[in-house]
Order: sequence, then C-alpha cells, then structure tokens
Amino acid sequence: MEYPEALCELDHSNAYELLAATILSAQCTDARVNLVTPALFARYPTADDLACADPVELEDIVRSTGFYASKARNLIGMGNALIERFDGEVPTELHDLVTIPGVGRKTGNVIRAVVFDLPGIAVDTHVKRLANRLGLTEHDDPVKIERDLDGLLPERDRSGFGLRLILHGRRVCFARKPDCSNCILEDFCPASALR
Repeated sequence: MEYPEALCELDHSNAYELLAATILSAQCTDARVNLVTPALFARYPTADDLACADPVELEDIVRSTGFYASKARNLIGMGNALIERFDGEVPTELHDLVTIPGVGRKTGNVIRAVVFDLPGIAVDTHVKRLANRLGLTEHDDPVKIERDLDGLLPERDRSGFGLRLILHGRRVCFARKPDCSNCILEDFCPASALR
C-alpha cells in the first residue's frame, strides 16, 4: 500500500484543536495552518477560551491564513457552539458538526475520520480531482462525489480512502501536471490513458 498510514497533515492533539485547524485550512495550505496553530492553541487552549476571544486579537493570530476576519468569527462561533450546545466537547455526528460555524461536510468528515475513526470521506479539491480522474464519479458537486465514493466502499474503509486520496493528490496527482509516470494507479487510471 502506497500510504499505509492514512494521515491528516494538520498538527493537533485533540478534537478541539483539529476542528479549529480545519476551519483555518479553508483556502489555505496545511503547512501555513501548522505555523499559526501553536500560537492559537497557546492563547486559546479550550473552547471556553476561544468563545471569549477578543476578535481583533484572534484576527491578528490567524491573519496569515487568509480570510482572517471570517475565520476569527467562525472560531469564536465554534467555541460558543461547543460550550452552549455540546458541553464543550466536539460532537461525533455529522449532522451536529455541520451546525457549528465554519464547519461544512468536508470539515465534519475530517473530524469524524481523523479523531473519532468514524466513516466519512472529506471531499476537498484533491479528492474531487482524483475521483473524477479515476472514473469513480462523474460529478463535480462534493456531496454527490461523497455519495458515489460511499457507495463503492465499505464503511470501515471510507475514512482511510479519503485521506489517502488527499495525500496522493498532494504528492503525485497534481492539478496542473499529474506525475503519471510515478503513479501506482497509472495502469488503472482512465485519465492517464488520455495523456
């Protein structure tokens, strides 16, 4: 297996930290988020702390991740939601996760897959690109792609599969110029045959 460990490249030590990091990762690289989160978690180590954050101070901490005003607002909202509705804990159910500010299906599935080892495929740009190139879906809508992939895999394999697609998209199957000659899927990939 090319990626024996299906891993998330966002640094975190608990569900709260991964939720905050994933919110910050929108339109931003994991590497950039990993530069920001040590200061974020040192200043706001719990949902209680984040819920009471000064927006200007928080914006300053997350500024380099882009869209910092919106992300700061979502982080404060996330802290409040965890305190007010989930006893300070990150929920496990997707329908609960998506009610938290800044959390959509992608983020919710990351949390479910990485922290709780529950089934969920986080359809990001890499998963979308690879699922289409590999002929696993014909859709562009992330929810439809998620459903197509769910239908191909047993529940126990969904989380790892999604995380592995992300890694493969970052390391081999690049958006502009995929490295087909070094791809272990080249023999099976319909897109490779067209190149």
